[in-house]
Amino acid sequence: MSINSYKDLKVWQRSMELVEEIYKLTAKMPKSETYGLSIQMRRAAISIPSNIAEGYRRQSQGAYHQFLLIANGSAAELETQLELVKRLPHTFHLDTTKANELLLEVLKMLNVLIRKVQGRK
Repeated sequence: MSINSYKDLKVWQRSMELVEEIYKLTAKMPKSETYGLSIQMRRAAISIPSNIAEGYRRQSQGAYHQFLLIANGSAAELETQLELVKRLPHTFHLDTTKANELLLEVLKMLNVLIRKVQGRK
């Protein structure tokens, strides 16, 4: 399959699924977290496919690489936030299994893509 758009990238597609899962999770959080961990998780999740897309549309491999690194950083941020949810079960009562599985898949694909693009710079 040829890649004609960032939408053709499996990592972008899976990261969009991750955003959907994070929205489902955060919708179940207490109202007191609306402007706390909930919004931070949503922003970090949204940042992943957004930076993949923006980098793809840039005119240089160096810029693409930089945006992929930003997406990778956002994924690490989200990974930490999911860990917090898991460590505070008395507060959140949420099952993060699916989100963690999607995130792990996205991280693996993102790291492969970063190495590939880095080799082309």
